[in-house]
Amino acid sequence: MKQKIYRNIAIVSAIFIITLAIMLVTNYFQVKEVSPLQSQVVETLKQLNDQNAGNTELQEQIRQLDLMARKAYFISMDHLMNGVYLLLGMLAVFIVCTRLYYTHFKDVPDKELDPIDEWAVKSQARKYVNYGAAGVVAVAVVFIIFSMPFMKKTSPDVKEELVAQLVEDESSEVQEETAPLKEVSTDEEDADTVIKETGNATDEAVNATDEKSSDAHEVSVTEEDTKIAADASGTVTTEESPSSTSKEAEVTGEAQEAEATATKESAEPEKAMPINTINSPAFRGKQSSGISPAINLPMKWNLANGTNIAWQTKINGKGQSSPVIYGNKIFITCGDEKARELFCYDLNTGENLWTYNVTGIPGSPAQVPETTDDTGLASASVATNGKQVCAVFGTGDLVCTDMDGNKLWAKNLGVPDNHYGYASSLLIYDNKLFIQYDNNNVQKVMALNPATGDVIWSKDRKERITWSSPMIADVSGSPQLVLMGNPGITGYNPSTGDELWRVECLMGEVGASACSMDGIIFGASEYAKMVAINCSDGSVLWESMDYLPEVASPVANKTNIYIATSYGVVASFDPKTGELKKEHETNGEFYSSPILAEGKIYIISNDGTMHIFKADDDFALLDSFATGENTYATPAFTNGRIVVRTDNSIYCVKVN
Repeated sequence: MKQKIYRNIAIVSAIFIITLAIMLVTNYFQVKEVSPLQSQVVETLKQLNDQNAGNTELQEQIRQLDLMARKAYFISMDHLMNGVYLLLGMLAVFIVCTRLYYTHFKDVPDKELDPIDEWAVKSQARKYVNYGAAGVVAVAVVFIIFSMPFMKKTSPDVKEELVAQLVEDESSEVQEETAPLKEVSTDEEDADTVIKETGNATDEAVNATDEKSSDAHEVSVTEEDTKIAADASGTVTTEESPSSTSKEAEVTGEAQEAEATATKESAEPEKAMPINTINSPAFRGKQSSGISPAINLPMKWNLANGTNIAWQTKINGKGQSSPVIYGNKIFITCGDEKARELFCYDLNTGENLWTYNVTGIPGSPAQVPETTDDTGLASASVATNGKQVCAVFGTGDLVCTDMDGNKLWAKNLGVPDNHYGYASSLLIYDNKLFIQYDNNNVQKVMALNPATGDVIWSKDRKERITWSSPMIADVSGSPQLVLMGNPGITGYNPSTGDELWRVECLMGEVGASACSMDGIIFGASEYAKMVAINCSDGSVLWESMDYLPEVASPVANKTNIYIATSYGVVASFDPKTGELKKEHETNGEFYSSPILAEGKIYIISNDGTMHIFKADDDFALLDSFATGENTYATPAFTNGRIVVRTDNSIYCVKVN
């Protein structure tokens, strides 16, 4: 009786395996070329959108189709993986039942008979059954492999053809527009200029401390900013009081007089630029919080007529990384199939001070990974602490230089397996470089020594591919490293990497980073929900699904959370309840993250329209104006200045 049950189960499971395997491989051939951003339909929709830029109704229809295509893609991937797991389970059932069924026939018969012929017949039958079972297993395994898109690698020949095509299409433009790279500048400031700048830096630090009480968000200048500000501008200073600076100035009085005499001979004497002390050392500013202590910020500018434009410099390269400011220096990255580069610009003039070309890194791929235009190879923003500048690219190359562009160390983290491209920005905190590396082939978070590149700690993660970036949250005076993921939002001890809490609440494309206020983490993603998490114990306080961001990260103060969506809605929520408080409909699409500064929300849309809102319960729109160039990166803020990266240039806004 048992033998019949085993046999029947084995037969049913075999039929199920064959049927499901055929369905999976059929599905594979249907979706293997499908990508939510690279299909022919999406390309056609993009062309229609470009041809009908003013048709808001068409844009809304295109947006809805795009969202449905993306959602359908990820649902299909989830169903595919569920089918794979089900197929593996049925394989196990088939093997076990087949094994149990034939266990009885392994015994030699007790009765008298011709053992040779009958036993030979049964042995031959068992052999055919075993071969058949092995064949079914082999076919099912092959189908499983075919059904996993993340296991399929593009052949080098195909990649070479794609790269060759890209080079052929763009070579004419690049050859005409690309200027020779500037050499690393190593000029040092004169001694008297150093003294002047140090005095100005000290005064600005004192002023910044006084201004802290008037800042609506209570973010102050740290001692570390003041200590290293001179380093970032190319000079070397240490902590000094105003009195010590004055004494040094007296000693070098003769040098100052000599410079005064020399400048009189020039037609236009140069002024010593004060050292900037309000830094934006990472994506979304310090600790990647989205909050800036900068003051005296401009509220109107225009690239076409030069209104409040201090300078504008053309960028000779592709990239979506956001600008980072430390001292009087600005850092961005560019990258394509031909070169990956780290650029440094002067905050006051826009001059390209130096360019570091990323080459010769062991483990770096000979052929770059395929990415979409929205991401590219230089989407992750750099991080700096005023001593080291660290940058990572879509090839997995991680490099670190000093503030003058001299290489300190470099390594390859492993080529990311990522259908859009690697996009998680870097963050330096407490002398640790944090890297979120969630890809198809590896999921981990690491802390490295920024001075040496040595691994301090590394932790495996349970997430799927993610494009968001790490941030630091303050929880009752203690820092927590917070990472978004699919499906979890996780808090880590930044010193040890120990997991403090984890909440599984997300799905799909997780591109936005988290924000925090008063020990509460706010995480949101367009294909899931917005969640408020108590960092003390990891408990969920509330959930909301009213408006959700795709790429732009939220920002919060004590009274509101601010969200910018990819379909043009900007909204504010109550941080205690998640209740929608106010919303604004715009004609834009937001990839750039909102920044909270001087009691206002600054958010720029992809078409370059800047929107400025009052950061209070009224959430009133103060102004909205076109800047003149498409903008996807998040601007960087410092006292009196805003630095913006566009598709083609980098520019600085300053009230004239």
